[in-house]
Amino acid sequence: MTESPAEDLLFEVAPPPTPVERLLQLADQYTQHNDALDLLLHAAGAPLPDEYANSAHRLVAATGAAVKAIQGERLYESEELTEVIMRLKQLIILADASIDLTTLAARELTALAPEAAVTSAVTLASETRRRRWATAPAPDGQLSAAHRTALAEIACGHVTASSSLGREFTRSREPKVLMSTLRALESKGLAERATGTARAAYVGGTPLDRVRLTSAGITALASVIDAPPAGPRTTPGATPRPLPAAAQATSQSR
Repeated sequence: MTESPAEDLLFEVAPPPTPVERLLQLADQYTQHNDALDLLLHAAGAPLPDEYANSAHRLVAATGAAVKAIQGERLYESEELTEVIMRLKQLIILADASIDLTTLAARELTALAPEAAVTSAVTLASETRRRRWATAPAPDGQLSAAHRTALAEIACGHVTASSSLGREFTRSREPKVLMSTLRALESKGLAERATGTARAAYVGGTPLDRVRLTSAGITALASVIDAPPAGPRTTPGATPRPLPAAAQATSQSR
């Protein structure tokens, strides 16, 4: 019996995310977690621990799954790959430790987690290509240097958006992500705004909109994340920022 095209579609399953895509998804999860903690810190009344403990439990599981996915690639060991695994295991320790802390202390432990996950994705993409003798990815003709830079900054949780007096604007670190660039990414279906999910720019202000990568945006960034730089900086540096003092103390105590 010949199956019809409609029947074929019923059995189509989206391919699982690559380890690099999984790390970019993980960065987004940590950003959402941190945003939730920020809003709790500025909300009236004391937040209940369960409001973020469950989220921290999910982060522990997701980070552990990312480690297993990388190990499942069976890449030859290298110093860079070992550092990626160690960095992710540190994130597991930090997320787990945050469960029993106050909201402020918990927020400090995972503050740099999104950047760490993206940095790991950059290193993993480069190592995967090098170990498999693949050529460096060619820049996507549809993505300018500014677009690729913006995707990386969004992945790190550095970009928010808001409006005032009928004018829209973005807030980001250096390199700046302009509103025109954000709109271009949104028109391509690569980025979106989560309304009112990021902390306000000032005390008593309205929460900002967190700019996030869509699934297509994650795939697009993963495909060029270790591409040759086309500008001053298109992806986060390979060297992560130092861990917070609280994180180092937690690591040493375990």
